[in-house]
Amino acid sequence: MRSPLLDTPGAVAAVAPDETIAAHYGEPYAEQRALAAGQALVDRSNREIVRVSGPDRLTWLNDLSSQRLDTLAPGTPTETLFLDLQGRVQHHLTLVDDGDAVWAHVEPGTSAELVGFLEKMRFMLRVEVADMTSDYAVVTVAAPGAVPAVAPPEGAVAIGGDFLVPRGTLADVPAALGLRLAGIWAYEALRIEAHQPRLGFETDHKAIPHEVGWIEQAVHLNKGCYRGQETVARVHNLGHPPRRLVFLHLDGSVDTLPAHGSPVTLGAGTAAETDPETAEPGQIGFVGSSARHHELGPIALALVKRTVPVDVELLAGGVAATQEVIVPPDAGRNVKIDPALRRRLR
Repeated sequence: MRSPLLDTPGAVAAVAPDETIAAHYGEPYAEQRALAAGQALVDRSNREIVRVSGPDRLTWLNDLSSQRLDTLAPGTPTETLFLDLQGRVQHHLTLVDDGDAVWAHVEPGTSAELVGFLEKMRFMLRVEVADMTSDYAVVTVAAPGAVPAVAPPEGAVAIGGDFLVPRGTLADVPAALGLRLAGIWAYEALRIEAHQPRLGFETDHKAIPHEVGWIEQAVHLNKGCYRGQETVARVHNLGHPPRRLVFLHLDGSVDTLPAHGSPVTLGAGTAAETDPETAEPGQIGFVGSSARHHELGPIALALVKRTVPVDVELLAGGVAATQEVIVPPDAGRNVKIDPALRRRLR
């Protein structure tokens, strides 16, 4: 559904899968700064919304997904994953329980598959699943990881810095909250800065939670069984994930940003000097997301082989890049991701 906020003067549409919302409204860097300061609203109405109601909803979702949800208190935002039998990520949900139902938003184009799966798993439990995308829209009023400076409007559901607002009111929400508009470019730049992966960007069909750091925020390691748990437990207790998420500082003298899926290779002069047991010439990963940050310049997230040394320079779509560790090479085997490694928003 095309957002009515795309009719705002100066609005420029984003590219797929965000083509129905604005990339920016004419001032990308000013929009970033405003969002970082809690003074802007990002239209993310292309995200899809699923509602699960009924008295068994929390125990049921707890049994199906990676997060501990059976004790989730009303109003507490959290994240969870649905995995396949091999532990590969299929869905990432940002959710809250409002006391009557669980509300979750997911990536564009994924709610139908998620609802279909949930419907098949209902059995005789007292739960109801509904796709609410046509009725509600997601807007974001805080940078990733930040606390919103405004209260949700009447009729909205708050999930941290995200508000689910009645879709018919979307065009009026920025003025009602007293916030300027910021495009998805602003949100994505701050998301990359915060080292937060996005499903379908930093993940592919074989990604597992440990690789992108979701093990810290969307997985509970001491809960009951769920689909894919064996892989999570095996990597956490016995092994290492085959790949790791990295933050890249890109060469600012290059005019273009590497596109999603661009190959990541070893930097010039490093392949011959690198132990082939540690890293091999050729492609060693792919770019997930890239953006121009108002303070850091061009940045990106990429998924690379775990064995790539953390101190070697890389090429991301041909652009020179230096690494900043997010998921360490020794992740797994009860090694946790140091929260200090996650960049803090200013």
